[in-house]
Amino acid sequence: QVQLVESGGGLVQAGGSLRLSCAASARTFSAYAMGWFRQVPGKEREFVAVISSSGTSTYYADSVKGRFTISRDNAKNTVYLQMNSLKREDTAVYYCAATMVIRYQRGIPTDFGSWGQGTQVTVSS
Repeated sequence: QVQLVESGGGLVQAGGSLRLSCAASARTFSAYAMGWFRQVPGKEREFVAVISSSGTSTYYADSVKGRFTISRDNAKNTVYLQMNSLKREDTAVYYCAATMVIRYQRGIPTDFGSWGQGTQVTVSS
């Protein structure tokens, strides 16, 4: 299990930017693939982005492709989500998650065993 703590959420105007961070406790952080997901109350959790353990491979949901960038710094045990050109529909609680092995189900990464507590992102018009 990995302890994950997200930060960087907040209130931003549409068209603005935010950078989320997720700090991990694991000494073997570099062995984990990391993902970002989001959830709106009353809706299912939605995949946003995933990055491989080495950081060389990334994959995005169509809804954020070209606007969001996932990255990681294994020396700092941290994964980031840079969010640009934010839209009202990006409003959600954002969660980071960790997995030793990425599995895909219907094109969506699954089997993340560790989750953070979430950070709220609110985009106003």
